[in-house]
Amino acid sequence: MFHLGCDNRVCVQNEVLSGLTVALALVPEAVAFAFVAGVEPLVGLYAAFMVGLLASIFGGRPGMISGA
Repeated sequence: MFHLGCDNRVCVQNEVLSGLTVALALVPEAVAFAFVAGVEPLVGLYAAFMVGLLASIFGGRPGMISGA
């Protein structure tokens, strides 16, 4: 059912590092959007986490941006 396209350790390591990089890059953006919206920064972080989680579960297509 699920095929990740990675069969070796190096490919999995690259995928994990890519995911961490994107997640860490999203933190300042989520805090900034929370500030602009007038809510606590933690609310922005929770919202960014939920959007990422829902997009990964019900997700779209390759190249789809579901962050900001």
